[in-house]
Amino acid sequence: MRNLVKFAGMTILIIGLAACDGKTTDKAAADKGAPAASATSTVPVSLLDGKVTFSLPQGMSDQSGKLGSQANNMHVYADSTGQKAVIVILGDNTAESLDVLTARLQDQQKTRDTNLQVVTNKSIQVNGQTLQQYDSVISSAGQKAYSSIVLGKVDNHLLTLQITLPADNQQQAQTDAEAIISTLKVQ
Repeated sequence: MRNLVKFAGMTILIIGLAACDGKTTDKAAADKGAPAASATSTVPVSLLDGKVTFSLPQGMSDQSGKLGSQANNMHVYADSTGQKAVIVILGDNTAESLDVLTARLQDQQKTRDTNLQVVTNKSIQVNGQTLQQYDSVISSAGQKAYSSIVLGKVDNHLLTLQITLPADNQQQAQTDAEAIISTLKVQ
């Protein structure tokens, strides 16, 4: 439960950073029209001695140390604007099932955002392991963000992978989140 609260706090932080930015730079506008070839460039990430791996789109980098003193079990990757972020939390294992944890997460989000739009809540298979994927559109300070969260149990840890993207174009945000999730490997 403590880890879920910590996760919820980080979600609010990332949404707040994205909402505070509010400006569009020429580079950000140029990125929207970037050719598909640059979208295929990825940056590999490996955690837990290679037991959790995934790839990030080019332009996202490790921001873990820049968000204050965080424990070793939290990793934050973001673009230069802070509007696109991937947060990975390797928390303590729990006896609760992934669907129960996801339901609790959804209840917490509904408490904070009455306009919450649940897009997906389903089990997915990654390397033969069952994980839970929960996608939603959340609002904060008039800004909408697409949030894709994958929960799983890996190496005696509760893995939480959250991808937060601007929801100006929800279909593109969903495609971008799926592109990251499709590279996820767990052992």
